[in-house]
Amino acid sequence: MLGAGRLAPSPRRTAGVLAAIGALIVASGAAAQAVTPSPAPARPATVGAAGPHRVLFDNSKAETAGNADWIIGTSQPDPTGQNPSPSAEKDWTGALSSWGVALQKTGDYALKTLPSGNAITYGTSSALDLKNFDTFVLPEPNVLLSASEKTAVMQFVKNGGGLFLISDHTGSDRNNDGADAVEVINDLMTSNSVDSTDPFGFSVDSLNIATDNPRAVTDSLDPVLNGTFGKVTGSIIRNGTTVTLKPADNPAAKGLVYRTGSSGNTGAFFATSTFGSGRVAFWGDSSPVDDGTGQSGNTLYDGWNDPAGTDAALALNATAWLAGTAGSSGGDPGGCAGAQLLANPGFESGSSGWTATSGVITNRSGEAARTGTYKAWLGGKGTAHTDTLSQSVTIPAGCAASLSLPLHIDTAETARTAYDTLKVQVLSGSGAVLATLGSYSNLNAASGYTQRTFDLGAYAGQTVTLRCTATEGSKLQTSFVLDDTALTVS
Repeated sequence: MLGAGRLAPSPRRTAGVLAAIGALIVASGAAAQAVTPSPAPARPATVGAAGPHRVLFDNSKAETAGNADWIIGTSQPDPTGQNPSPSAEKDWTGALSSWGVALQKTGDYALKTLPSGNAITYGTSSALDLKNFDTFVLPEPNVLLSASEKTAVMQFVKNGGGLFLISDHTGSDRNNDGADAVEVINDLMTSNSVDSTDPFGFSVDSLNIATDNPRAVTDSLDPVLNGTFGKVTGSIIRNGTTVTLKPADNPAAKGLVYRTGSSGNTGAFFATSTFGSGRVAFWGDSSPVDDGTGQSGNTLYDGWNDPAGTDAALALNATAWLAGTAGSSGGDPGGCAGAQLLANPGFESGSSGWTATSGVITNRSGEAARTGTYKAWLGGKGTAHTDTLSQSVTIPAGCAASLSLPLHIDTAETARTAYDTLKVQVLSGSGAVLATLGSYSNLNAASGYTQRTFDLGAYAGQTVTLRCTATEGSKLQTSFVLDDTALTVS
């Protein structure tokens, strides 16, 4: 997007903006209206008796820093607080107001904004929790998501939610915190506790493409290119980037709009994919969704109505597709897709997904793994010592949940006294102990692994931390060895 990053706008782009402003002055508001999307079409077929599509726009990741104004309205969380029945984009204040107003006018959408200062959550009691929405829009985020926020977003999509990712060019760090949208989105996909192995089948390219008018592929059956809001023929890039598709990692990844001269797996400017039961859309620039007006003091660009692209139709069709996932309730308790929620449950990827005392997750000899070569080996020192192993996980609302911990206990203790202990606990997001699921000691030593199973249904709809704590006395070792863990929901 123009004028917001650390990089200076190109002369070509500056000239384009001046030309657009001049055209608006000469033709007045009538010309701008001439390219405004047509009145809302009939209700999309995917809307059912359950009510309108619920869409949450993010404003918690510096979406208004610098010249950005990526909000549908200044009234937050409810944009209708500014105008309950908007008929024109200026009825709501924000550079994304055209998008919001167009959805609001159909009567098929319920829109909210996650205000600055809030955290992204999934499975909590908050009214703005992702479980209460069908689609989540991240419009050029400029702050890295926390570990718990990445877990929330990924679980939301995995359980049926729709995720709309909008990037900008590399170097567009509007709030100067060291992270731009390219880095934020790639970090979400490559460093989360749910699936960091290229879950969506694409990665964001570190590019700054000054200007281009990318064209749509020919696909008469694609619902995003041929949706109820109009036919998509192309888009615009005014300082943006693309993605590289990796269909070997996720065959659902698909490029819909390509940079001029690109095709196949490279240069996709607009792409879609799926993950679990949910859907994902990516756009490589914020300029196409910028309607040119917003809060005072921002330098904006009217890409929404730029005749070089059909950006309004693309944004609206994609929103409808994301929100209309068949059978989706955004992870709300209308049903529960069976899944195993722990990341790296067998420890074969080392410490990935887990927080542990140094050396606990290991492939060293002395205690055998149940399967593979790695296990979590707590204790075994024979000196006063404490080891911990933990992982944060979001249990979807409405699900039955069961934790499985195959445990082997080996000890050198001979006295019938519990000198060395292991506790399995559930902690809240603030670290408070909610429950001790099980307690074991050197008295429970036995050959081989014993399956330990715990019901976690009471924590459905919450993000909790599962923690094992082993405490040894000052003499004689006791080893508590875990492998092939699982947290299954159904």
